[in-house]
Amino acid sequence: MIVRIMGEGQVRLDSSHLTELDRLDDELLAEVESGDEPGFRRTLGALLEEVRRLGAPLPDDALEPSELILPSPDATIDEVREMLGDGGLIPG
Repeated sequence: MIVRIMGEGQVRLDSSHLTELDRLDDELLAEVESGDEPGFRRTLGALLEEVRRLGAPLPDDALEPSELILPSPDATIDEVREMLGDGGLIPG
């Protein structure tokens, strides 16, 4: 699957990693809902770092349709709240 991190680019990520990422997504959703800014920052950073670690970056000139779009590392809690919807960032 192709994942876009807003402001950074795209990575190819094996869908078998979604289960691992879903745990962080659940934490992020809870922190956004409770307004826990320090927890939100920590978990968003951890989620993006895992995607970078587990995924393979696509070349800068590649433009593939993204199946999953994640916020930039400097996104605000309100911006992420808008992106989350009912089920979080990671489909599960």
